[in-house]
Amino acid sequence: MSRRRRFDPNTKKNSTFTLNITSMTDMFTILLVFLLQSYSTSDVEIIPENGLRLPQSATTANPVNAVKISLSKEALKIDQTKIADMKDADFLPQDLESSDTNFIKPLFDKLDHLAKNSTEKELWVKEGKILLQADRDLPYATLRKVMYTASMAGFPQLKLVTLVGD
Repeated sequence: MSRRRRFDPNTKKNSTFTLNITSMTDMFTILLVFLLQSYSTSDVEIIPENGLRLPQSATTANPVNAVKISLSKEALKIDQTKIADMKDADFLPQDLESSDTNFIKPLFDKLDHLAKNSTEKELWVKEGKILLQADRDLPYATLRKVMYTASMAGFPQLKLVTLVGD
């Protein structure tokens, strides 16, 4: 019986080793495409108010340009300007319409003023878009008053700002 001889490739002991980087280049290209697709940029900057705890969500939608309203337990603000004070997570009686307790007079006045004085560049005002930052511990009745008043002022497209995560 004959013995098999082990295969011994003809290599020179002092020669240089060449690296085939074609497959590595393919791998990096795939990684780059994946990272570019998963990376999102948005021209909208949303800065939560101090003490405002936003609800959490798993959404991946990017925010759009809109009128920014923040609603905390202490105040209602439009673009960092205080519109109405709040007490015990509800609006003060002088800020509500006497015949309709869901109607917030200062909010309506400010939104109506924004709608009448918007420029052509502010298309989101013409379309009636609002980004609402609301504290997660506020009751729904308080949020409903803001949504009702905004829709009466001509801003029916309301999006709630949330934190992405667990």
